[in-house]
Amino acid sequence: MNPNIRLSQGEKVLGTKYTILDFWQWGFSNLLTNNLRGIFAEFLVASALGTLNQSRIEWDAYDLIYKDKKIEVKSSAYIQAWYSGKPSKISFSIGHKREFDYETNKYSPDAKRNADIYVFCLLKEKDPTIINPQDTSQWEFYIVPTTKLNDTFPHQKSLTLSSLQKVGEPILYSDIKKIIGGFCS
Repeated sequence: MNPNIRLSQGEKVLGTKYTILDFWQWGFSNLLTNNLRGIFAEFLVASALGTLNQSRIEWDAYDLIYKDKKIEVKSSAYIQAWYSGKPSKISFSIGHKREFDYETNKYSPDAKRNADIYVFCLLKEKDPTIINPQDTSQWEFYIVPTTKLNDTFPHQKSLTLSSLQKVGEPILYSDIKKIIGGFCS
């Protein structure tokens, strides 16, 4: 199957009475699970940048491209699908990774941070009775150039919220494109 083909909600799951929409609703409705929250955060950033025409590539060295800049999107949340009664500690993965080359089917020899810009997305709501990942006002976004991460945290594999706040300030969803655009000139 071509990874650039976009499915539509009415497409049938062959051999069943179900559609792709049924599958999506069944498997991808709980946006508080770690993996879906991360994908949803990527969607939010892509939608803010107007890059939803790019298909998402699982396990790529970065998540999006905007004006020739590679963007890595990371997410974290205080409330998880498996909420335990107290907010989770906030951290983001920033470790160096080897880049996979789809042309040669090989990994690069050296590990590094492969994006030009990191967008850290925090689902900041702490009240489990009102949390709604679909409400962009419940999110904060921190945009940090990779050069700043490399200078400040050259070998760190993860970043706490307090450390992130030393290199970036929270912005609103509506400001993502403007701030990232400033790094693209």
